[in-house]
Amino acid sequence: MSRPLDAIDRKILQVMQENASLSVAEIASRISLSSTPCWKRMQRLEMDGVITGRVALVDQAKIGLGLSVFVFVESGDHSKSWQARFSQSLSAMPEVVEIYRMAGDVDYVLRVVAADIKSFDSFYRKLITTASLKNVTSRFAMEKIKSVTALPVPMPE
Repeated sequence: MSRPLDAIDRKILQVMQENASLSVAEIASRISLSSTPCWKRMQRLEMDGVITGRVALVDQAKIGLGLSVFVFVESGDHSKSWQARFSQSLSAMPEVVEIYRMAGDVDYVLRVVAADIKSFDSFYRKLITTASLKNVTSRFAMEKIKSVTALPVPMPE
């Protein structure tokens, strides 16, 4: 059973979100803790599912994926079987980097990356054959103003 996060756990999370490639000793030093207790806390944070992975962040434009598209999907079918098929289909498409099921007039919002309009059109054609969809609207990002992966870790009062 996991225990609540304390201020030290939260500091570890802040440092790791800035740079997960730091050694345990470097993380411990930054939060004024010795290495062994820091390592044990990091292990517990992983075991409890608070830390879900460690990745390298890649500049999408520098690998030829200069187009970001937000796709809004409305479904006419809200059955569990339809949702499962749709989610499974989307999860298998590498262009889809985020999927959100929404409340309101749109059922799903997808963030899709592509090299160009032609590549996005190929994706779009795949998307509309995955399931019966009521409406699909795409919005093309003109400029990325802010994009962070680090969550604001609230500190206990």
